[in-house]
This record gives sequence, C-alpha cells and structure tokens, in this order.
Amino acid sequence: MPANYPLCMVAAMSGVPAWSHGVALGERAHLDARDTSQPPVDLTVWDHGGNESSPVLYGIMFEVTNKSGDGGIHGQLLRNNGFQGDDPGLLAYAPIGNVDIDQDTDNPVSKAITSSLKLSVSEGETAFVGFANQGYNGVPVMNETYTSEFWMKGDYEGEITLQLVGSTNGEVYANHNLTVRSTVDKFTPWETKFNSTASQDGDNEWRLLVDGNKVAGSALNFGLVQLFPPTFHSRKNGLRDDVAKVVEDLRPSFLRFPGGNNIEGLKVNNRWKWNETIGPVVDRPGRQSLDEYMYWCEDMGMEPFLILWNGKSYDEILTGPDLDPYIEDALNELEYLTGPPDSIYGKLRAENGREEPWKLKYVGIGNEDDYTGGCETHPERFTQFYNVLRERYPDLILIASTMEPDCLPEELPKPLILDQHYYRKPDELVAMFDYWDNQPRDQPVIVGEFGARNFTEPDGVFWTFMQMACSEAAHMIGIERNSDIIKMAAYAPLLQHYGFTQWSPTMIGLDSSPGSLTLSTSYYVQQLFSTNRGSTILPVNTTTPFGPLYWGASKNDESYIVKLANYGDEERTIAINVPETTSGTLHKLEGPKETANLPHDVQILPQEQAIDNSDGSYEIKMAAWGVAVLVVS
Repeated sequence: MPANYPLCMVAAMSGVPAWSHGVALGERAHLDARDTSQPPVDLTVWDHGGNESSPVLYGIMFEVTNKSGDGGIHGQLLRNNGFQGDDPGLLAYAPIGNVDIDQDTDNPVSKAITSSLKLSVSEGETAFVGFANQGYNGVPVMNETYTSEFWMKGDYEGEITLQLVGSTNGEVYANHNLTVRSTVDKFTPWETKFNSTASQDGDNEWRLLVDGNKVAGSALNFGLVQLFPPTFHSRKNGLRDDVAKVVEDLRPSFLRFPGGNNIEGLKVNNRWKWNETIGPVVDRPGRQSLDEYMYWCEDMGMEPFLILWNGKSYDEILTGPDLDPYIEDALNELEYLTGPPDSIYGKLRAENGREEPWKLKYVGIGNEDDYTGGCETHPERFTQFYNVLRERYPDLILIASTMEPDCLPEELPKPLILDQHYYRKPDELVAMFDYWDNQPRDQPVIVGEFGARNFTEPDGVFWTFMQMACSEAAHMIGIERNSDIIKMAAYAPLLQHYGFTQWSPTMIGLDSSPGSLTLSTSYYVQQLFSTNRGSTILPVNTTTPFGPLYWGASKNDESYIVKLANYGDEERTIAINVPETTSGTLHKLEGPKETANLPHDVQILPQEQAIDNSDGSYEIKMAAWGVAVLVVS
C-alpha cells in the first residue's frame, strides 16, 4: 500500500483501505493556487515501514515518430538514402553540375534496396560533378570525424570527392578524396573516414562528386549513401553519440521497443518484422534492427522490454488459426534473441555477430489493444499468445497491452502485468495523483506511456512548460508511492526533430543546427526522479493535506530522498525532518508557469546546492511552479 499518506488522515478514516483517500478520481482538485493562507508544511520522514519500490521503475519508450529515429537518435544523417517508403522519389537530393539525376528501379542495390540513384553526365563535361543529399532539413556539420559509405555501379576508375558544404553559402567544411574502381557488373560498397570543421548553422549538405571527364556521355549508379558522425559506443550503424548521451543521462532502467504504432503497422504486411531488421543494412528494408535495439539496451544498462505483434494492425485484425504463423514467428524471434548458438535462430544471431544470447526478461503482447477496434478480439488473441509463451518461456515476465476490463479475458492468467497509457492536461494529471492508490496489490501494472499535453492545440507544435513539468512531477510522486505494484513508467514521446513534429511535446528536441539539442522541463523532471531513487517508499508524518504541494519520501542503502512538487503560483515553506541525517544535496527545477525551454533559448535548468543541519531538520523554500528533490544521508 502507499505508505506515505499523511498519517493523521489515515488514522482519521475508517471503512476505507488505509491507503485510500476515500474519494473518486478527479473529485479532489488541488488547492486554489492563489490561496496564500496556508501555513508552512511540516513533514517528518519515518526511517522504517513502507513499500518496496520497483528497481526498474523509470525507463523510456522509443516511438518512431517526429523523425526521432532517422533524423534523430539514429546516427545516419542522410535522408531517403534507400529510396524506401511511399514513393519518396528524389526527396533530399539535388544535382551538382551539368548532370541529370533519376531514381533507377532497373538497377536495384539489393532485394531490400530496390532502386538506386542514376547520375547521367552530359557530353563534353570536364569538371567534377555529382549530387548532393540535404539530410533532414540540413546536415549537422560538426568539428568531428565522419564515416561515409556508398554503393556504386558503372565503369569508373579514379577519384571520388566527398564534401560537407554549406547549401547556401557554399563554404566547404570537409573535402575528402578517395580512389575507387567500379564496374557495370555489380554494386560495390566503399567506406571512408574524414574530418570536418564546424558549420555555423544547419544549412548544409553532403556531396559526392566524380570526374566528369571520365563519365561524360554516360552514367553511374549510386545507392545506400550514408554519413555518420561519432556513434554511441562506436557501434556500427549506431546511435548519434551526442543524442544518446543525454538519453543515457536519464539513467533509464528499461527500453520499451520497437515502439507502439511501429509494431502494429498501418497494414498487417508493414508491421515491424523482426527478421527483416537483422543482418547487413543493405539487406534490410528500413527500420531499426532488433540487434541494434538490444545493443542500445546493453550499452545503457537497460532491461530490454520487447513488444510482440499480436494480430492487430490499423486496417486489419487476424484471429483464430490465422494467428498461428505469427505465434510461431514470435517464438522464432525469442529463439533468435535467447537461444543457444547451436539452435536454428541462435545460430543466425551468431552469424550476425552476437554469439552470446541476449538477456530478456520483459515481453509485451501487442500494443494498445483497447484502441482502433482491438477490444472485441483481444481476449482471444492475447490468450493464444500468452498460453504458448508461458509454456515455452516460463521465466519471461509477460505484459498485456491494456487494462480495460472489456478488452481482457474474464479471468486473468497469473502471473501477468497490465499496461496503461494516458496523456492529460496538467490539471487532470495532477488530479490523478491518487489514481493508483486502490489498485489491487496482487495485480502489478506498468504505465507504458504518460505525460502532460496541451490539448488546446493537440495537433500543434508546442513545448513542455513548468506547469506541465510540475503536474508530471506530482503525478510521478503518486506513481512512486505505489511502486510496489507499478513496475515501470515511461514518459513519452522521447524525441522530436523540429520541422517533422507529428506529436508534441517531447522530452528532447533537435534539428540540424549546432547547439539545437534541447532538453525540456519534462526531461529535467524525469532526470531528477530517475537519478534519485529509493528502494523503499517511506511513510511521512504531517497534518497538511496534499495540494497544491505534493511530496513523497524513500530511502536506499546510502540516502533518504524527499521529492516535492509545488503545483501552484505561491512560494511555500516546507520544514522536513529526516532523523539521524546531517547533510546532503537539494536539487531544484523552477520557473514561471508558462516558461518552456525552446530551441536555442533554454531558460530553465536544474540547480543544486549543498544543505546541512546537525539535527536532521531542513527548511526548503519551494518556488511557485517548482520541483525539488532533497537527498540527505
């Protein structure tokens, strides 16, 4: 049960569970933020009792939206490099010099990369000519070492020049020559590294130039052009290092992948197919690789939380015997991940460079089956998958994709974790502070996606601001108080590339310009809560009801932790007593109610200060619309 309700309130109530406020969700609004008559708040943290907290409580959900993958955390910077997707044509490409460029379906690079770029050079050409790729509204050009690769077909022996150039100003930041020998018989890959100086903006492009004198009157074909800055842990086809590091700074405990809608697909045939994501990039029809997700988890110390497709896409739902091949496919995927290297699919994993089986504990069956017409058939579909998975992999922790009773079997199998997703206006999210208090303690859950949204303009591009961040902090205190049964929680979405936003707000944003990587107020709340975790949630003694101030306390082997959120526009004084502690650190995030961190205009950053008191008493001034974390030992 949540252990840190005000003890006076718990003692005063009868006929309701000790962890309940005795009110329905939404009945208790926060106190009027303009009410200045409230006295200082006194909190005394107990050093015993309480709930055990989930060790993997905070993590991330990666959804392929907002160009958060390609153009975001994935390191490859060139757009439309495989001519994949719905008729992309020559999107992001431009000719350089007296040439024509075309998409050539008669010269596929591979079975997966089904076309290439045909570079036709005019008769009599003598200059170096070629084509440019302009990335995702520009190419980030930094003072770094880049890796570039391309596939080439056609008669050519000589120099090729790769450049990073300002698209408008023409300034050359990198100029690199390599000698190649190409034939008309087949595509040949070429890879090279070069250094670049930094551009002052994001208006840049990657160029490939050939000696026009050698190609005049003929053509060459190019495919799967790639450009990588340094990658996280130097992984091949890896994550962009600077973006991955700020994700790592969240210290997430799990990664839920391959996202939500990405696993479902708009049609059954374009769902996320694990076996089409493995192996060399040239043989894959797009999408992040299953192995690359697993390396991401390993490199950041996260538990992989794999989602399996369970028969529902956005335009079709399969049931009954029609699901049998897909259940078998899921078993093959699990064998690929966890099977020994002498098993059929474990051997395939070893051939792809990973002999040691991956460690996998958490597996979700489907995504949001309470949406898009999935409820009626979900009990049957879920049961088909669950029974087979439980029999073959009894040690896996299985998670259903919904909590809606009408979408679940009448009798839930055990063990099972349920998943719920919700996005709310800030006031509504705060009103859900006690939402999980009466959840049965024998039914664990996860909050696979949550966050505050500005529903006054749900389809617009906007940023989290302090009111939203404070509402999330207050709600997360409620989650922590119930983290005996809430096993995981993830703010979503993770990332957006400005100019490609489909859903906002997000924790992290960027574009192609230097210094654009922007951490939102919500990011800092997630970071403060994730990096300061207790293993036991502690009771707190007080005579003050919740709202607009919210608090929770915990401890680990080293420290006591008190988390505070002021969801109101008046400063408040809080006196906290943590017996037998003497010193520690106070972390704060505060600012005006509607202030946000914007691209190239970050106004709100967390602050920290040393704090000490020999008798374990600490007085904290909580700013209006502020979040604080006190860590003492």
